[in-house]
Amino acid sequence: MKILMLPWLAHGHVNPFLELAMKLADRSFHIYFCSTAVNLSSINGRIAGTYSKSIQPVELALPSSPELPPHRHTTNGLPSHLMSALKIAFEQAIPAFSSILETLNPDLIIYDFLLPWAPKAASLLNIPAILFSTFGAALLSFMLHTTEKPGVEFPFPEIHLHEYEKPVFHSLLHSTSNGVKDVDRFLPALNQSSGIVLIKSSTEIEQKYLDYSSVLAKKKIQPVGPLVQEPLISSSQGDSDAEIMEWLGKKPELSTVFVSFGSEYFLSREEIEEIANGLELSSVNFIWVVRFPSGEKTRVSEALPEGFLARVGERGKIVQGWAPQARILKHPSVGGFVSHCGWSSVLESIEFGVPIAAMPMHLDQPQNARLVAEIGAGVEVRRDQAGRLRKEEIARVLTEMVVNDQQQEDGEMARMIRSTVRGLREKMMMREEEEMDDLVELLIHLFGQGK
Repeated sequence: MKILMLPWLAHGHVNPFLELAMKLADRSFHIYFCSTAVNLSSINGRIAGTYSKSIQPVELALPSSPELPPHRHTTNGLPSHLMSALKIAFEQAIPAFSSILETLNPDLIIYDFLLPWAPKAASLLNIPAILFSTFGAALLSFMLHTTEKPGVEFPFPEIHLHEYEKPVFHSLLHSTSNGVKDVDRFLPALNQSSGIVLIKSSTEIEQKYLDYSSVLAKKKIQPVGPLVQEPLISSSQGDSDAEIMEWLGKKPELSTVFVSFGSEYFLSREEIEEIANGLELSSVNFIWVVRFPSGEKTRVSEALPEGFLARVGERGKIVQGWAPQARILKHPSVGGFVSHCGWSSVLESIEFGVPIAAMPMHLDQPQNARLVAEIGAGVEVRRDQAGRLRKEEIARVLTEMVVNDQQQEDGEMARMIRSTVRGLREKMMMREEEEMDDLVELLIHLFGQGK
């Protein structure tokens, strides 16, 4: 059975699609992995070897322009003012995509959430197409409820938005490019999915939200597991990787927090200062990845409070740009993850049994953070009424979550959260194979219907 996969042009989408491709390839499916050249170049190394015959990269050429040359055909490092141009360029590639479908004639297409034109092109060739959601069921059900039942309270109060978060969520649904709102791309993409919708999630953490999503979408919502990538040693980052691991190796077990806010969110100066002060106040060891937008020539030392690096000394390590997140989370010295709660980061943290200090910033992150707190996988850092972070609250959560040598007698909360996360991890891993087997059965049934 030949499957063509078409993810949205962000690493947070390409990577889960690739993980799913590898799971299906392991079960004797042949995968055509369709994306832009710049995105394919980032995954070619992972396809080489084991998957060189079963996963075939297929380049989709987007129209080029002075503001959007080929190396910009990805959201990674893309300035925010070009996001709309990228969506438009992707849609302008519909004829090229249709031509790929005619040439390859796959048995099935698995496509992403903002691409209603993909199932439409497939239907013209009588090819079934299935949506794969790379975000969780709590958010999916919340979004569907908001659009289907405006004014009606969401039935699960644990997933809610604070007043200061509501405008951001509204703009997420209603952001526009080429005169079309994102929500008006997403809903047709969902409605055109052939009978089922795949979702990067597990029944062990989102059962009721999977069920409610299914009711609202009027389709079976099939979880495919967390799809967490195994930690890899990057040859291009080898020296910095080794330095980080050496530093972590000197810290006591579970004494250190990893602080990272994803590759596509950049902290404001005010946020950097408050987080730095919170880390200093908490007295826990930390490794903090600080990123700045592409092309911005800011030095980390300039963005941090004066004297911060000297005051924290060996207790803290600052990494600029990139760090091996999975390898760090898997390290025995790491006892907590200060995270923006991007969905992949949430699942990765649970997969490695690391409690989360949830600090959502935008997009789907507030809903994910509420889920983290609900299932006991971590503690959310509360903001003030204006939505600002406060150093005292950051320090409180970190001190609760991580037991350092001076606080052994006060570590009950930390031990309880860690025990809960590890329990979730075991259940999620046990269910993962079962969920993939269910998926294979569904795909073979759909393939049979198509024939």
